[in-house]
Amino acid sequence: MLVRNAIRAALVGTSLTLALLGGQAVAAPTESPHDTAAPEVLTYDAGGSAEFADAVDSGVNVWNESVKAVRLEPVKDGEQANVRIVADDGWPRAETTSLGNGTVYMGREAVQEGHDTIRIASHELGHILGLPDVKPGPCSSLMSGASAGTSCTNAKPDASEKAEVEENFAQGSAATEKFERTLVFQD
Repeated sequence: MLVRNAIRAALVGTSLTLALLGGQAVAAPTESPHDTAAPEVLTYDAGGSAEFADAVDSGVNVWNESVKAVRLEPVKDGEQANVRIVADDGWPRAETTSLGNGTVYMGREAVQEGHDTIRIASHELGHILGLPDVKPGPCSSLMSGASAGTSCTNAKPDASEKAEVEENFAQGSAATEKFERTLVFQD
């Protein structure tokens, strides 16, 4: 009888413990792929950007702080860059060969007219990241480019522009195929 009571007490204790711990299962919150996946790294060579080197660095920082799916980093010696950035006397423009690849021209003509160099750099890098021009557009839209006027110095993408870049790079090779053609964005 003593053994039977001991077994019964053990079973009741185990049942009570399971009942207290059982409860409803709750799934742990899942992280978005953008939070867990390493960003795609694109390298850039700003060696030909001349007097625009600081503006290019600032434009790169804008994008690196704005999106998680892609990161721009200076090319290492001996490697080929995804993006080449050069200064010239024309109007700023970007020539893309595929998503994340191409040439940015930091045109002096727009600077002579009074356009902000950091906005130009950030805007042209936006083309490399897959964004089209949005013209005419407000100053709050980075991709409105020169249509926002010379008083506009906003170099940051708006929420929809950030989301589009995130989506472009979240799609991986599917997005790359969509962008595999030479496009020239003359701003």
